[in-house]
Amino acid sequence: MAVGLLTIQIYIPGCSSLKEKRGRLKPLLARLHREFNVSAAEVDLQDVWQDAMIAVALVSNDKDHVQRALQRSLVWIERNWPDVEVVDDHMELL
Repeated sequence: MAVGLLTIQIYIPGCSSLKEKRGRLKPLLARLHREFNVSAAEVDLQDVWQDAMIAVALVSNDKDHVQRALQRSLVWIERNWPDVEVVDDHMELL
């Protein structure tokens, strides 16, 4: 069994409230789930308007599949969500 966790710190320019931030994050998290069959959630920086920490998790029987899927999801965010900027990311495989 392989478990992968990708944490991504993102910057969301132009957010002026937590409500706006949630409105911009919710479609991103739903799309990650739909596109890559992963679990995704905001896990830190919930009280900061323009920053968010999201976690993407995947469990599989193939460690290489987990690593590829998490890496593809990070690249997908960078390419398809121009209104967010990836500040930092960290991947853990167990």
